[in-house]
Amino acid sequence: MGNIQVALLTVLMFFLLVSLHEWGHFYFARRAGILVREFAIGFGPKLFSIKRGETRYTLRLLPIGGFVRMAGEDPEIVEVQTGQTLAVRAKDGLVTRIYLDKLDERSGTGVFSGEVTSIDLENKLFIALDVDGEIEKYAVHPQALVIARGRETQIAPLDRQFGHKPVGKRALSIVAGPVMNFLLAFVLFGLYFVLQGVPSETSSKVFVSQISGGGPADRGGLHSDDWVKSINGQEIGGDVESAIAQIKSSPGKQMTWVVDRDSKLLTLKITPDAKTGLIGIAFVGEYRKTGTLETIRLSGEAMKYTTEMIFQGFRKIVFGEVKLDDLGGPVKTTQMTVQIAKEGLPDLTRWAAILSLYLGIFNLLPIPALDGSRLLFLGLEAVRGRPIDPNRESMVHLIGFAMLMLLMIVVTYNDIIGLVRD
Repeated sequence: MGNIQVALLTVLMFFLLVSLHEWGHFYFARRAGILVREFAIGFGPKLFSIKRGETRYTLRLLPIGGFVRMAGEDPEIVEVQTGQTLAVRAKDGLVTRIYLDKLDERSGTGVFSGEVTSIDLENKLFIALDVDGEIEKYAVHPQALVIARGRETQIAPLDRQFGHKPVGKRALSIVAGPVMNFLLAFVLFGLYFVLQGVPSETSSKVFVSQISGGGPADRGGLHSDDWVKSINGQEIGGDVESAIAQIKSSPGKQMTWVVDRDSKLLTLKITPDAKTGLIGIAFVGEYRKTGTLETIRLSGEAMKYTTEMIFQGFRKIVFGEVKLDDLGGPVKTTQMTVQIAKEGLPDLTRWAAILSLYLGIFNLLPIPALDGSRLLFLGLEAVRGRPIDPNRESMVHLIGFAMLMLLMIVVTYNDIIGLVRD
């Protein structure tokens, strides 16, 4: 696989994992009637931005995740106060535009300027202006825009805000992100088995599947996918155990291998390590295709096994069995992804499934700023019968986000130092 193709597949994989997660939040928030202000991939400065309907879709500089910004989750940027002078544009009896600056430039049919005497843009949706000494009251369209400093912000009536939806709908819009990752992981594991197949129970051939760089097999000229015909004159057939036994019984002794590579027979000289009796290789037999039901079963088993491995990793971190220096960040993950992509599409598909499952599980952990923490607050609200103070909850998530970013900086630094040392 060429470098350009590897790079494109790596970018596509990360984009798929993040965008599908955020799409889960986005879709169910929209289904609940929540105003979604922004659907973003990445964090930091905007690289690309386009608005479609009520939502602005953005691509941001730092490719370390994404977010869906819903009305009511964070304090709105634009506020209109009584006593403020502004202009409004009305159409069919409803205010559709509220201008907060450059009032001299606002003119035309349906435009009125005045001082705000009273206003409600969340519940009753009206604005009253003192226009030349007379109070004029206008109804406001539920999708009216507030324009200030060249930016448009759609108003958010209470029935369009996240915090004013039932707990069940809010929980569904939060949990949908990780669920999308679980579904994607299941599909990708299934696709891996379709592409790769499974070892045949009646294999008549033995192939080289993996080679350790710099090991005896690598130095001897063995390649992945070589068909091992014979070792020291003994036919191997489909007997993997026989091939392994011959290697282990020849530490420090040169062996003669005959392999079939692209229908050409090659004779190679390989000497196992004198101490370990190993050559740095993995064998595999012939593969067969899987049926539909078998693929589903194997995908489920892969999900179960990988989940157990992920939680074992979490346990090691909690009990200090893993040092901070051993943790990998975005750089290390990208490096591993590039290496795996070079092995072929099946291996990359399996790796993408593992990352998707990990992303879903990690986001459900009760860590501030993650989906699991937000679900925990919703659970507390359901038990108490009233919500947690939004300001306190926002502070918890803000602190959690800052800590996660700090951790990300540390592991990224470790990744870069590791690359320099290598």
